[in-house]
Amino acid sequence: MACNYGRTYRLAWSLLLALLAGCAGPAAQQPQPEPVQSNPELAKEFATQGQLAFEQGRRNAAAEAWQRAVELDPGNAVVVNNLALLMKDQHRFADAVTLLERGIARSPQVAELHFNLAVIAELYLLDLDKALAHYERYQTLTQEDDKLVAGWIADLQRRLE
Repeated sequence: MACNYGRTYRLAWSLLLALLAGCAGPAAQQPQPEPVQSNPELAKEFATQGQLAFEQGRRNAAAEAWQRAVELDPGNAVVVNNLALLMKDQHRFADAVTLLERGIARSPQVAELHFNLAVIAELYLLDLDKALAHYERYQTLTQEDDKLVAGWIADLQRRLE
């Protein structure tokens, strides 16, 4: 009997090891998420939900709704800007900059995107070169004599010399 028990024991261990080896093998490919299709109409609904949530003080719900709106319509500069400012308030500065840069790539003529990118880059990330470039772009786009921004530009130029 002892010999039969040993054989059964070894067979059970062999099967267990084979099973475990199969589990430790190459990982199964995770299914890639489907690319989100552009849907400006649905994006407007999420943008409205986000604005309502923001007005009610539900900032996380606003962020989620605006994120969904940006996914469905990445060219909506207003929603991009709103979400970036909310990210800034949540101390997600790098995420806000990335979002604003993507927004600028799609809507390069929207001055507010440049302004907010400049402010976040300067004050929170200390990226003075980026801040200067976007303040200057803001000033060019608005074509206004904004003395405050002009002063910030002069200050940055001095600091970068």
